Amino acid sequence: MCQPKNSMSTTSISVVCYKWKTLSNGENPLMLYICKDRKRQYRSLGISVNPKYWNFSKNMPKSNCPDRDQLIKIIINKKAEIQSKILELNANQKDFTASSLLNGEDKKFQVKTVGEFYLELIEEYKSQGKCGNRLIYKGSYNSLKVFNKGKLNIPFSDMDIAWLSKYEKWLRKKGNKETTISLLFRTLRSAYNKAIQAKCARKSDYPFDDYKINKFDTTTQKRAISKSFIFEIKDSNPTYESKSEYKELSKDIFIFSYLCGGMNFTDIANLTKDNIVNGRIRYIRQKTGKIISIGLIEEAEAIISKYESHSNGYLFPILDKSIHKTPQQKQNRIHKILVKVNSNLKELAKQLGIEGNLTTYVARHSFASILKKSGTNIALISEALGHSDITTTQIYLDSFDNEQIDDAMKNLL
Repeated sequence: MCQPKNSMSTTSISVVCYKWKTLSNGENPLMLYICKDRKRQYRSLGISVNPKYWNFSKNMPKSNCPDRDQLIKIIINKKAEIQSKILELNANQKDFTASSLLNGEDKKFQVKTVGEFYLELIEEYKSQGKCGNRLIYKGSYNSLKVFNKGKLNIPFSDMDIAWLSKYEKWLRKKGNKETTISLLFRTLRSAYNKAIQAKCARKSDYPFDDYKINKFDTTTQKRAISKSFIFEIKDSNPTYESKSEYKELSKDIFIFSYLCGGMNFTDIANLTKDNIVNGRIRYIRQKTGKIISIGLIEEAEAIISKYESHSNGYLFPILDKSIHKTPQQKQNRIHKILVKVNSNLKELAKQLGIEGNLTTYVARHSFASILKKSGTNIALISEALGHSDITTTQIYLDSFDNEQIDDAMKNLL
């Protein structure tokens, strides 16, 4: 029987008569049984016994069992062999599993602590210029470190179902929203999978097959607005109580996003003249790496033309090629401007009587919602922009040719 993980010994070793399998001689095989951290492994000893000669409560041959002394000697020697391996591994502070005790250690396998692997992953994303990914994993690392009392010098195998449940309760107690908890757990699961691929953690210890994270309720309030509100925003001439910057730009970015497939703010900020080819915008989406090609309609071209003379190397005056050169500089600048733009949109929504929190992301939802209501092919947009699986959305978009997408775009205004 498996012992609890917080006991003095987390490894149970015994030899059992495997009664669920009967050999051709009518006997059952004797199996070496190891349980560590609730993970079980069996290995045949190559010998069998008639079940009537086996004491199942003590896992030993009965006193009337033929060759009893020889069987007991084999059992004692085999258990001693495994116990010796465990002592050696513990002495060298090496992690192990029930599987590795029986099957031997992978020479390419190198156990790393959660902290070590996370920091290497964060540094890798930084060197690749993937600032968004770096921030996500840095946030996950910080959360885990605080939960684990400032230390992450633990192997991934320590993160079993009980550990994850405690982490979830801790996050809820701190008042984290469901979407935040979901993101932290999805990031942790991703890091665990990457550690397994890098042979720094073992698949046999993987807890997320049983600990399901799709239980977290990540549904959000409706963000799409109607086409009539889109027209009101487009034709508005807002006045602002505050001395906020980028007032006109905020409105134009929202409409441009809506007219260009619900384009994300980061993708808009990175657009240059090179992204416009034969009346189309072709760009690589920052979040997914997918190539997207959208036909430019007249209203979108007019917005671009408005900022042509002072866009500093980009289509819109968000980034400046002479100043924002590194990925980190670009990310910091985009975040700073996005905060101002969304603040302006919130004030604009108040003036126009639009309920809810108007942000650039609402343009993405509205793009999908309005096209769906117009009768556009559901396969093109049903799982589209703003739904939980953006990769699936891009696959749907990629499966349609440009002409179909362009026809759909005619319904936007």
